[in-house]
Amino acid sequence: MSNRRGAGGEADTVPGVPADTKLPIKMLNDRVLVKMDGAEGERKSTGGILIPATAQVGKRLTWASVVALGPNVRSMELDDRVLFSAEDRYEVEVGGTDYIMLRERDVHAVAAERLDDSPTGLYL
Repeated sequence: MSNRRGAGGEADTVPGVPADTKLPIKMLNDRVLVKMDGAEGERKSTGGILIPATAQVGKRLTWASVVALGPNVRSMELDDRVLFSAEDRYEVEVGGTDYIMLRERDVHAVAAERLDDSPTGLYL
């Protein structure tokens, strides 16, 4: 089952550890590490028009790709796309890349090819 879990990347500086040392990161419990597909808050209309984050009205859910999973996550796998609320997240920078940390219960939907037999009839 270790091939299902992501490595998470390298660690930033940690007190007491030399800055050039790279440490492995292990996700814990029901945590999910995701990466946003595009620029934060920006989205495109179906006609291809870029809508800036400042134009958002009301609460809006966001899609992202799963890059690492904790051992207790059961409903998603690496590279799945997940739908979550911007209010239920923690931002973290690992190796110069920005990621978002979520709990499994904060994910509203999962999109993946392996879910073809879904009774909802929805496709992305």
